[in-house]
Amino acid sequence: MPEAAFKTWFQPITPLSFDEQKVTIRVPSPFFYEYLEANFVNVLRMAVPKVFGQGVSLNYRVMGEEGADDASSAATTRAAAPRPGVSRMIQTPFTQVAPEELDSQLNRRYTFDNFFEGVTNKLARTAGVAVSNDPGKTTFNPLFIYGPSGVGKTHLCHAIGLRIRQMHPEKRVLYVSAHRFRIQYTDAVIKNTSNDFLNFYQSLDVLILDDIHELVGLNKTQMAFFHIFNNLHQLGKQLVLTADKAPVDMQGLEERLITRLKWGLTAELGRPDAELRRTILRNKIEAEGLVLSDEVFNYIVDHVTDNIRDLEGVLVSLMANSLINNSPVDMALAQRVVGQTVRVENKELSIEKIQEKVCRFFKLEESLVQTPSRKREIVQARQITMFLAKKYTSASFSRIGKVVGGKDHATVLHACKTVKDQMDINKNFRSTVEAIEETLRS
Repeated sequence: MPEAAFKTWFQPITPLSFDEQKVTIRVPSPFFYEYLEANFVNVLRMAVPKVFGQGVSLNYRVMGEEGADDASSAATTRAAAPRPGVSRMIQTPFTQVAPEELDSQLNRRYTFDNFFEGVTNKLARTAGVAVSNDPGKTTFNPLFIYGPSGVGKTHLCHAIGLRIRQMHPEKRVLYVSAHRFRIQYTDAVIKNTSNDFLNFYQSLDVLILDDIHELVGLNKTQMAFFHIFNNLHQLGKQLVLTADKAPVDMQGLEERLITRLKWGLTAELGRPDAELRRTILRNKIEAEGLVLSDEVFNYIVDHVTDNIRDLEGVLVSLMANSLINNSPVDMALAQRVVGQTVRVENKELSIEKIQEKVCRFFKLEESLVQTPSRKREIVQARQITMFLAKKYTSASFSRIGKVVGGKDHATVLHACKTVKDQMDINKNFRSTVEAIEETLRS
């Protein structure tokens, strides 16, 4: 056995008792117990008879549960206490503190008061309020919120966390992005403080993890989160998770984790409809003291349709231009800023229309894209069509594949990734795609 593995997984074990029929050992946490059982069970089965004799069973007890029954698989459902003295021995970001001292990493700007309700976000917002009122007690656990970038997922996360802190000040609440979670876990592994990391997260009452899709492909980080999820969920603690797509459409996450993501409520945050865009824009211009004519107001609402972040960006640009140039916000300025900031949506754009434009650009017959031909120019046209269809329509991967050559979900996903990767590394290819996009806007 490697020395590092021995130090990590065997040195922290403490012997408690031996009565000729069973030996009881103490482990730091439920995760620790599960990891031993999953990875070192054969080693333990060989070692126990050699040391204690045949017929001796091995029993676990989780740290802080000395008054409980000896651990079986059910013991992992109880809370793990921190190892005694760990905060004095090792300085880590995972030291356990009282709720009022824990920095929940919540932004006080993002509340339910300024998260305006519309048709496309009503379910997610309503579920968020319910979870905030009674965390861990509703069937919405986990609450899984998904949607494209810029539609308010992070805002809703902070609003939920802030409301819980307000209504349940005794709760330990933490908001963390998946990116930061990964960095923390990697750092804990490097510093050999994985137990402190796990104990800290398993001590929470509410865990809000933003952008869980960023854990795709990170198997060890996923395993750590899997055990944290299990522990918190079994203890009735609240989990709120966000991603850019629904669990059923996520690839690169372990199946057992995806299954757990679907245990509670999955709520979509869709692109804001016109009424919601009007409400958001009206409230923001009132808050900023900006004056817009009805013509300019309606132009922004009608053309900035993808997400709320774009709407806010356009408003900031309009205010900056107006202040710097000491001029009113007229239609000419609005058209220029909107054109520079967002794609002006073509209301009639469809997969078929995109395919037509791409084929016309490459001077190809549309029927060729529908064939299984592997000729380079046809494959490229087919992949670009799929990429632009995903970008400019709300169609699913399956729907795009069906229209473009009768391809499956995986083929469309691969095509989108291929085009995106090529645009990142090949300037000429990126210029070609951008030129096609210009034809879509015309």
